[in-house]
Amino acid sequence: MRQTKASIFFIGLIVLLIAGCEKEVIDLNGENDKPQPEKKWSPPGYADDYSPIASWSKRNQWNLANVHDPTVAYYNGYYYMYGTDASYGNEHEGHGHFQGKRSTDLVNWEWVGGPFYETPSWVADSLNAIRSRMGLNAIPENQIRYGHWAPVVRRINVGGQEILRMYYSIIIDNYIKTGKANTTTNFDGSWTERAFIGMCESTDPAGANWIDKGFVTTSSSDRGKDFSRSSPSDWNGYFYYNAIDPTYIVTPEGKHFLAYGSWHSGFALMEVDGVTGKPRDELGEPYADNAAELTKRYGVRIGTRASSSRWQASEAPEIIYKNGYYYLFMAYDALDVPYNTRVVRSSRIEGPYLDITGRNFTDGRGDAYPIVTHPYKFNHSHGWVGLSHCAIFQKEGSNEWFYASQGRLPVNVGGNAYSNAIMMGHVRRLVWCPASADEPDNLWPIALPERYGAVPDYGTITKDSLVGTWEHIKLEYSYGQQNRATSLTLHANGTLSGTLSGNWSYNETKKQLTLGNVIVCVEREVDWETTPRRATLVYAGTEKNLNATYWGKKSK
Repeated sequence: MRQTKASIFFIGLIVLLIAGCEKEVIDLNGENDKPQPEKKWSPPGYADDYSPIASWSKRNQWNLANVHDPTVAYYNGYYYMYGTDASYGNEHEGHGHFQGKRSTDLVNWEWVGGPFYETPSWVADSLNAIRSRMGLNAIPENQIRYGHWAPVVRRINVGGQEILRMYYSIIIDNYIKTGKANTTTNFDGSWTERAFIGMCESTDPAGANWIDKGFVTTSSSDRGKDFSRSSPSDWNGYFYYNAIDPTYIVTPEGKHFLAYGSWHSGFALMEVDGVTGKPRDELGEPYADNAAELTKRYGVRIGTRASSSRWQASEAPEIIYKNGYYYLFMAYDALDVPYNTRVVRSSRIEGPYLDITGRNFTDGRGDAYPIVTHPYKFNHSHGWVGLSHCAIFQKEGSNEWFYASQGRLPVNVGGNAYSNAIMMGHVRRLVWCPASADEPDNLWPIALPERYGAVPDYGTITKDSLVGTWEHIKLEYSYGQQNRATSLTLHANGTLSGTLSGNWSYNETKKQLTLGNVIVCVEREVDWETTPRRATLVYAGTEKNLNATYWGKKSK
């Protein structure tokens, strides 16, 4: 969502000192009465409110602070994470674009530089070449307002050498008609300019050495050169495809695809050459007189939240392949508070993509389920909002899948009027849970309710260890509102009381807990809300007719 993002990313913020760190210790929360094996482990100790260390001079203390729209890939012993140019207090400005972090354990992260410090010159050249062909005046390069957003990075093999390939987005925040900067005063009856996707490659990300490969694609319209806009509140977008938020996948057959898109009319899928990384087909001019002609060149549409909308409130596609299905994750709604994550899947990369109920996302038949993440609040905490735009990746050498995104603090946490601009990176494990009790092998991905803390394997999670009081959250769609925890008790006789009633049962082998008719997956994770932090049990799962997700953590 170009204008919403721009208004958030480029606002000046005042950095306030609020909170410090507390000493953290391990406590298994009474999960088992038997003695636990000794482990040299303690929970992550960094504070969620990182405003005291937000300055650029303290970037080596950031860990997962200042993360927005992350992408993650494993290379030469490290997980590398890159993201949008965004930080609390705009501390990143003047220090390069698409800055990164790296980690060996997915818990402790160190800062690394991004691929370049200046906007590549090809962006202005490409913009003004298109403007010239449209009969528009060039915009002087020093008057172009750029935004550097939402890259995707993948490890691939080219000619026998493993490299990192990054596709990145650069937006132009000037009006099309006059080329003036996007401000209310300058509104000229046109839409803001196009975005571009470029590509770069590296064999030395640790040294921030990247080779830029230039233009890949740009925003495209099915309305020819009619870029008129009646008012700033007109959301009947000029562009059919908005060239931001790329994701990149290599199929089991070895084909390379780029998917991209944000709001406007949905997500495009374009095949690219595996060696060059560029489109296999000729793009031609980034406009056409109809969608059918445009999509032949700029990509087939694989999904939209609403087929009739030009501003359909979904963005940030992320595609993975697992066990015969392509899973397409996406973000819904505005990024500051309402952001939430959904997932659909298809047996074919081109779709159709269906949700857990069979609803067709490719044809825009309505909101997709399940909910993977949503604004939420456990007890004794401020909770999190703006929780989406995810990277999905597999832990190296394992069958474990992970979800990474930003999480924002709610407004006015600790009296800080700017706390919603605090963007903490969240890394969570995914669990694959049945769609219903009648479909035990129809598994769908849900993020765990607590962030990853590398909790050791303390042995089998037994039925007895589940007995007790839990904080239960029903993650259901509520625009801009946090889903809040309520109390749930699992009794030793197999009954439930509190926010749920009825019976519960547990499959110890599969680590699946059944709450009424909903099956959730149980894991150990860090309780981030308690003081001191400790290990506890958590669950996540859904049911295909629930239109919601269950999250829970054991409190006692």
